[in-house]
Amino acid sequence: MEFRTFAKTDQKISLLGYGAWGIGKSMWIGADDAESKKSLHRAIAAGVNLIDTALVYGNGHSEKLVGEVERESGQKLFIASKLPSKKMEWPAHDKSALKDSFPKDYIILKTEQSLKNLRREYLDLQQFHVWNDNWAAEDDWKEAFQQLKQAGKVRHFGISVNDHQPENCIETARTGLIDALQVIFNIFDQSPADKLFPFCEQNKVSIIVRVPFDEGALTGSIRPDSIFPRGDWRHNYFRGDRKKEVQQRVEKIWADVKNETASLPEAALRYIISFPAVTTVIPGMRKEKHVLHNLASIARGPLPVPLVQKLSAHRWIRNFYQ
Repeated sequence: MEFRTFAKTDQKISLLGYGAWGIGKSMWIGADDAESKKSLHRAIAAGVNLIDTALVYGNGHSEKLVGEVERESGQKLFIASKLPSKKMEWPAHDKSALKDSFPKDYIILKTEQSLKNLRREYLDLQQFHVWNDNWAAEDDWKEAFQQLKQAGKVRHFGISVNDHQPENCIETARTGLIDALQVIFNIFDQSPADKLFPFCEQNKVSIIVRVPFDEGALTGSIRPDSIFPRGDWRHNYFRGDRKKEVQQRVEKIWADVKNETASLPEAALRYIISFPAVTTVIPGMRKEKHVLHNLASIARGPLPVPLVQKLSAHRWIRNFYQ
């Protein structure tokens, strides 16, 4: 396992992290606790030390599973969680006020709730689950962070940036109070590399990459006849003609990478770790076989520079979350 330095610390974070949304069960069909725990244990045994969860993942179920596996493993992990907007909105809209979305007392209350779920005394990283840079200069969030840090309940703070809005966090990060930014970055959405990555490298802010496979599109498994049950949020994400368009674009990507990689998921992960600004990438890995595949992909290292440059042609500006 390769490790990269977290922010301005000497803490080493595994280049492959574990995204724990799917194991929370909410909005995903087919998650099984025993299988989820098995995949977590396999990842930890292989050196994965960053687990990214959130209070809203199964209303705390993901956090409880993560805490349980940490205790069973005997390892001290780097656990990141996220606190939702009080308004429960994704993304955080320009008209939303900080006092309604993340008031000071709410930030502290929800952090303590996550700690209770995890059965932990502190979070390694607490993140806003959504954010708006219009709030950068306000005091409430800063005071909450200071109080939580002084109490020893949170060691580092970050932002899970709004979907496809990678620069909607830079002014807040300029305060020096933000240690990590979690952002969508993959072969389709390459926009974070434009301005966010250079900013983070210059200011030693860690980048946590989520959605490396574009919610499954970049695994090559999405086809026009793919069916997601109505209880699975991907039923809406891949609605209409989106599956057909995904397949057409993915086939073109595969034509470019097939001589270098054994699979499209391998290409997707190796593309991401080709950028030095990236500290860790957190695919969902509900099954042990996914853990093993992702470990093997990461172990092969970054893609050749000419291939990374060639893949820039596959940038796709769109928002399937809408």
